[in-house]
Amino acid sequence: MNVIGIVGYPASGKGEFSRIAAENGIPVVVMGDIIRNRTRAAGLELTDENVGATARALRAELGMDAVAILTAEEVKKLDAKTAVIDGIRGDAEISYFRSVFETFTVIFIKADFAIRLERMQGRGRTDDSTTADALSARDAREESFGLARAVSAADITLVNETDRESFEEAIRNTVRSLA
Repeated sequence: MNVIGIVGYPASGKGEFSRIAAENGIPVVVMGDIIRNRTRAAGLELTDENVGATARALRAELGMDAVAILTAEEVKKLDAKTAVIDGIRGDAEISYFRSVFETFTVIFIKADFAIRLERMQGRGRTDDSTTADALSARDAREESFGLARAVSAADITLVNETDRESFEEAIRNTVRSLA
């Protein structure tokens, strides 16, 4: 199976990549959904603090590749030639995925901090950080999982700092070239 892994900071455009991949018939497994499901299963409200605590606890208990292991199990259930994994947060996850999937391509979705903050303030998810301080803290938490090292391991970088149409076209071209 050909697997495409998406890495990027919060609100960089990972979800847009996944949406367009899905529109092109490529199944998507979202790593954050696995953590959000675990948070709900623990009876906790979906807030940034609770989701972050769940992610930290899972990694502390099972290792830095814990979410990757759970995600790979879901991807392997798919009957598809190509799949997308949305939301890689660390280099340990990339290492794990590269060890279990024959073809694994990492795409970094890059967007400036101010652009990401504006997006978060507008999208209304309960686990979003809507102040600069909160987003900085969230970025730091995700960097503690190895996000900066994961970004440096990317095979392809897509910049999402201009208009939506240009970014969507870049995604379509990338999906076509990798599918």
